[in-house]
Amino acid sequence: MDFSLVLETWPIYLDGLWTTVWLVASALVIGLVVAVPVAVARNAQFPLWRYPAWAFIYFFRGTPLLIQLYLIYYGLSQVVNVEDTLWQHAWFCALVAFVLNTAAYTAEIIRGAINGLPKGEVEAAIAYGMSPYKAFSRIVLPSAMRRALPAYSNEVVFMLHGSAVAGIITIVDLTGAARIVNSRYYAPFESFLTAGVFYMALTFSILWMFRLAERRFLRHLKPLS
Repeated sequence: MDFSLVLETWPIYLDGLWTTVWLVASALVIGLVVAVPVAVARNAQFPLWRYPAWAFIYFFRGTPLLIQLYLIYYGLSQVVNVEDTLWQHAWFCALVAFVLNTAAYTAEIIRGAINGLPKGEVEAAIAYGMSPYKAFSRIVLPSAMRRALPAYSNEVVFMLHGSAVAGIITIVDLTGAARIVNSRYYAPFESFLTAGVFYMALTFSILWMFRLAERRFLRHLKPLS
């Protein structure tokens, strides 16, 4: 084992780290924006809202992320002409696949948090004279988002780990960087262990930030004794 090659190839890993961070962060932000209306539609009584949301969640939670990435990157060009569009870029296809995947899981997390809210919170809002829309936007949704933090932290970590499939479609993320180093130096242990250390550092950083957020926003749920 020769870890000196890590010092020689650290620019490759840093480029891969940056690609992983911005790709995952962008997917999570956009996915969260998509997930909120999907979660609301999933709980709606109107069938034209509820069933499409259910189908979206069912498909993207029921199929592997790798298959979704293949369908978007390789399959879309068989259906429509993607020349001279963003769809011909690997990074854009990966971003779309990640957004749709995390949006489905996040929507289900938010939906569960909404359904798990104590009825007293909603009844108190109505007693104060709030309209259903105002009660939902000011009481139900903010409270549900806070309560969803522990479950959502797991989704963020899963999305980070799942992003490793991006290297399959020529994107040089952390896993792709490890493949490049391995192909040059034929050192699979050192190459992929280094990538694993980067992933682990990102994972623990995410968990630490969510732990701080939970202490801040879920303080009122802790028992008094």
